[in-house]
Amino acid sequence: MAQVLEFKLPDLGEGLTEAEIVRWLVQVGDVVAVDQPVVEVETAKAMVEVPCPYGGVVTARFGEEGAELPVGAPLLTVAVGEPEDGTEGSGNVLVGYGTQAPAARRRRVRAGTAAADGQARRPGTADAAPHARVAAPTPTAAPAPAPAPTPAADPAPAGGPVPVVSPLVRKLARDNDVDLRQLTGSGPDGLILRADVENALRTRTAPAGTAADQAVPAPASTAGEQAGAGAATAPRAEGGVRIPLKGVRGAVADKLSRSRREIPDATCWVDADATELMRARTAMNATPGPKISLLALLARICTAALARFPELNSTVDTEAREIVRLDRVHLGFAAQTDRGLVVPVVRDAHTRDAESLTAEFARLTEAARTGTLTPGELTGGTFTLNNYGVFGVDGSTPIVNHPEAAMLGVGRIVPKPWVHERELAVRQVVQLSLTFDHRVCDGGTAGGFLRYVADCVEQPAVLLRTL
Repeated sequence: MAQVLEFKLPDLGEGLTEAEIVRWLVQVGDVVAVDQPVVEVETAKAMVEVPCPYGGVVTARFGEEGAELPVGAPLLTVAVGEPEDGTEGSGNVLVGYGTQAPAARRRRVRAGTAAADGQARRPGTADAAPHARVAAPTPTAAPAPAPAPTPAADPAPAGGPVPVVSPLVRKLARDNDVDLRQLTGSGPDGLILRADVENALRTRTAPAGTAADQAVPAPASTAGEQAGAGAATAPRAEGGVRIPLKGVRGAVADKLSRSRREIPDATCWVDADATELMRARTAMNATPGPKISLLALLARICTAALARFPELNSTVDTEAREIVRLDRVHLGFAAQTDRGLVVPVVRDAHTRDAESLTAEFARLTEAARTGTLTPGELTGGTFTLNNYGVFGVDGSTPIVNHPEAAMLGVGRIVPKPWVHERELAVRQVVQLSLTFDHRVCDGGTAGGFLRYVADCVEQPAVLLRTL
């Protein structure tokens, strides 16, 4: 006798409470194996393929592509055999989620009547099997949901189908008069994502008099807006476009806002002569073997500096009113992607040499560009290295990546007049800036850290003392 088990959206990482369904990888009636990916979802941190812990026949899917589901909401149901047939689950762990099979669930009571024929399903309803594929479940197991009408598909444009599956993306394009056939998708297999439509909106000039047609619906009101529900609604900007503050951009906004609210930060900076560091890198790469990146050398300098000034590798426990000094360096680095700014984390950076750091930076950067970083690769950093010099700027005052205590910013390295050995010369100069949480240390510690980093940049042999 078959049993129908319900698979719910698991916890996908620290602080993530919801995810958007990007693409279903299985259809109702498909046979799936244990730990086979069944759906691709987008969280505020990454694109994630979610594996199903059960093997059997898919009897229903919950949520349409483009819908947002909270953690714990049903994803799909699978008809499986008896437990002795090997259907107790894989036991593998997603992120904070074990895949052992739960006890048989009682029949779910559904409120309301069935939708009329031809009516489109709302997000969260089930895409059920059109006919029975397995034996009836036992009384204690959740049965396969009743058949639901299939929504009318968008008509295919002339010249072939448009590679877009999310109804939210279609609506955004339709509301703003964007021709999806003119876009090149950045998703898997050329899939057009929300970011592709938003990029198209940013790069064009809106025609006069069409502001009302091109306005994007405002995102759901925040708790603060709900508290002041009696206040008048803010008027829309003339000729402007509203872009929902969600996904990666929303997560970045929340984290930066929290950093500004909670961390009393300060910034110090210094110019350094990077000529010798650049020569050392050139000499290292002239020998056989993997090439060493400049970012890896800067990271190696950072971990050596943190060993001397551990106060900056810490966090503040506000509830306990304690500074937690950390004994391992998980180094984050800022990476700009089409989905927004992300900060991948190199685990145990203090144990890696320049070659290992180069390889790990390259791997994480490629994963960031393709949107395949896992939540675990985007969380847990203890210190961040921000190379904003790649944008052609000299300096910045970085915002601390909460809940870390400091961030080192590196500007572009350019030829400048410099006094070298008491003579004016043209040298490769870089500006270094350190933003730090003033609660964990005073200016003397921050200045000592930054001065040590600058000394290593100017005289790489200084680093040999710590090896």
